[in-house]
Formats: sequence, C-alpha cells, structure tokens
Amino acid sequence: MNRFENDLEGSSASESMRQPLEDYIASISDLLSHELETILPAAWTVPENLQQAMKYSLMAGGKRLRPLLVIAACESLGGSREAALPVAAAIEMVHTYSLIHDDLPAMDNDDYRRGKLTNHKVFGEASAILAGDALLTHAFYSVVQASRKFGIPADNVLSIVEDLAEMAGPRGMVGGQIADMEGEQGLTDLAQLKYIHLHKTGDLIIFSLLAGGRIAGATEKQLEALRDFGTSIGLAFQIQDDILDLVGDEGKLGKKTGSDIKQQKVTYPYFIGLEESRAEVKKLTEAARNAVLNGGFYDNQRLLEIADYLMARDH
Repeated sequence: MNRFENDLEGSSASESMRQPLEDYIASISDLLSHELETILPAAWTVPENLQQAMKYSLMAGGKRLRPLLVIAACESLGGSREAALPVAAAIEMVHTYSLIHDDLPAMDNDDYRRGKLTNHKVFGEASAILAGDALLTHAFYSVVQASRKFGIPADNVLSIVEDLAEMAGPRGMVGGQIADMEGEQGLTDLAQLKYIHLHKTGDLIIFSLLAGGRIAGATEKQLEALRDFGTSIGLAFQIQDDILDLVGDEGKLGKKTGSDIKQQKVTYPYFIGLEESRAEVKKLTEAARNAVLNGGFYDNQRLLEIADYLMARDH
C-alpha cells in the first residue's frame, strides 16, 4: 500500500480533524495531486499534446481551495474523504479550465500564472482553449465516479451534477466572467462588482461546499448553512484578492501586482478604500463562522479554521 492509499484508508473524519490546519491542507493537496495524475483512464486514447496541456495547468500547484472545501465539508458531516475525492478533482478541473481561458489574449492576456508561463504561452492558443474544454468536460465524468466507485446515492450525485452545471455556467461563473470583462472604472457600480465577485469566484466555492455536504448526506438545514458559509467566504476571498493586487508580494502571489489598476478594473478598494475593504473581509468571515456554528454539523472546527485562514492569507 502506497503513502496515498494508506492516507485514504486511515482518514476518518475524526482523525483528520485532529491534524493542525497546515498539515490538513498539505494532506488534501497530496491526495488531490495523486488523483489528478491519473485522472484520465489508462484505457483511453488521448492525444499526447492535449494530455500535456491539460496537466501543465492542472499540476501547476495553487491553493487547491475548492477541493479542500469539498473534503472539509464532507468530513464536517462525518462523510468519507475517499468518496469525496472524485468530486474534489472535478472542481479543480473546472477551476483550472477557467484560469486557462481567463489568461488568454482575448480575455485578461496574462503571461504568468502561479509563477509559470500561462498555458497559451507554452502550448499556443488553440491547444490552451482545447485543454480548457477537455478539463471542463472531463469534470462531469469525474463527479459520476463518486457513485460508480464509492456508492454515493445516484440522486445525490445527480444534484451535484446539476449544481455544477448551474454554478459553473451562464448563471454562475461564466456569467460573472463576462460581467467582469465588461466592467470598467466609471461605468460599473459597487452592486455590479458584488455580482461579479459572487459569481465569478463565489459560485464555485459554494458548489464545493454543497458537493461535500451532498456526499455526506447532508440535511436541507446543513446544506443551507454550507451555502451561507460559502457565499460569505467566497465574497471575502475575492475582496482579499482585490486587496492583495494592491499590496501583495509578487513572489508569493506568483503574478504581477497592480494588474487591476493597469486594466482599469473596478475593485472593492477602488470603491470603499483599503481599510474598509479589510473590514468587509473581517465582517464576511464572521458571518461565515456564524453560519457554520448554527448549522448542526458533526464537527465544525475545520471549516471555522479555514474561514480564519482565508481572511489572513497573503497570497
């Protein structure tokens, strides 16, 4: 039994909750990386260049926040980390596809992502677009494996698929992305900026938490608590990104700061200032904590720790 299999076999919710948060995050990242390395079935014939382009961005590191939230939510309700892993991998594929496309010349036209050349700079625009398409499509295959391999009820998995299609699509992330592209200083107001943040970033965070809850068989009350938690930390996360674009360390961020100013994008600091933005992050984090504290969870400690961790992050 290898290190990853041993971790999976021995990872009850109660055991994982006893780990220090940094160790917990690292263990989830390790498990996810192993899962993503073999995400395409060995029996499939997939063009080598496409595989390389997919893996280039998929294995580039990053915070792995969304998979972390899938597993933390699942375990907070006494669910199985192993059963949550295919869905955790799926949301990382969707997130990665969105970054590949977001970096393209027609969108944000970025040269670097996570300290590495962006996908289109290495493989060309056509391959980058297709790598993103492939990751998005394959994510739905991965979600279904929670039922095929681990016996999660089909109705629960159907709800996860429905949520993913809604929150990654025109009502969710894609809608937020196009609103972000159209956003401009002097034209976009604070309410429109909140819409952008809630959908471009927040919806995939909400999805991750709901998916973890569904894998664990959450009640409607628990799902509503997870939705409220995700709405608050999703908005807080993006406001913190706005702040870090102004004052962050480029070495830690893995990309240039000041890009929002250069592209004349509207941000929370642009509207309400730096200190008020920091206060808003704190307020939203407290709202997230309250949602979890009143949600009737098996063990809410990990989600509370993650909320505090995200508020204090510097990259």
